[in-house]
Amino acid sequence: MENSSKIYVAGHTGMVGSAILRKLHKEGYTNIVVRTSAQLDLRDQQKVALFFEEQQIEYVFVAAAKVGGIMANNTYKADFLYHNLQIQNNLIHYACKTGVSKLLFLGSSCIYPKMAPQPLQEDSLLTGALEPTNEPYAIAKLAGIRMCQAYRHQYQCNFICALPASLYGINDNYHPQNSHVLPALIRRFHEAKMQQLPFITMWGTGSPKREFLYVDDMADACYFLMQNYNGAEAVNIGTGKEESIAELAHLVKNVVGYEGGIENDLSKPDGTPRKVLDVSKLTQMGWTAKTDLTEGLEKAYLDFLVRYENLLAV
Repeated sequence: MENSSKIYVAGHTGMVGSAILRKLHKEGYTNIVVRTSAQLDLRDQQKVALFFEEQQIEYVFVAAAKVGGIMANNTYKADFLYHNLQIQNNLIHYACKTGVSKLLFLGSSCIYPKMAPQPLQEDSLLTGALEPTNEPYAIAKLAGIRMCQAYRHQYQCNFICALPASLYGINDNYHPQNSHVLPALIRRFHEAKMQQLPFITMWGTGSPKREFLYVDDMADACYFLMQNYNGAEAVNIGTGKEESIAELAHLVKNVVGYEGGIENDLSKPDGTPRKVLDVSKLTQMGWTAKTDLTEGLEKAYLDFLVRYENLLAV
């Protein structure tokens, strides 16, 4: 990509898209196209077709998606399938139709089979049953990866795919029911601190292990891949390190400065027992994550504090 290349960041208002936008601005890119969902409904085939025809985009980052935590995935199964399939089908198809030079499609580590060997290697995709609590989202994302690969095969499109670990950081979603585990813990510990509550309740046993990636590291890796990778296979993006949910809770508790206790709600699901990525493929290309978890949590908490008054209305 040249600094003058016309680049479209789909989903630029979300945590992932806004991080990619920050990275591109930092690297000096000046010809970036963005549209809010009100300006361009990515589920609308005709509108997306017209947008690509008019704009003549050269590079696309697909960061637009309907996302959420365990509760959201379990509650809105049809929405997670429909919205994500519509968005990615339109973006991938019309990027091909209008001759986009390169497209990066973002999946997620949660699309791996529930019981896949750990650490998760890219060739484990579609080798087993999915985690039931996020199956609709995973099916949609798997379809997006296969679609990129099919368009490469049939139309020689340079469409690549990346699979980030669980993300957190600036511009995260802190909704009390629909957020992922880490932002949910940040909000819960902060409010418990403000209300001087004696303890907070955490879903499940706390034993599942997860890998967490600071979103600006993810954006840096996406930029690296757009510059250096042209393969058909998806590439894991992560730290290669894991923490139990219980360990994560104590880290968040310390960063927030909450002095109460933690109790487990064993009636709530744990989700996948372990999820850590094998990042050797990306490491061998020359990229590694720069932000350790404590540093990232401190940055995320500062961002949360800046935005908290607006969050109270949610």
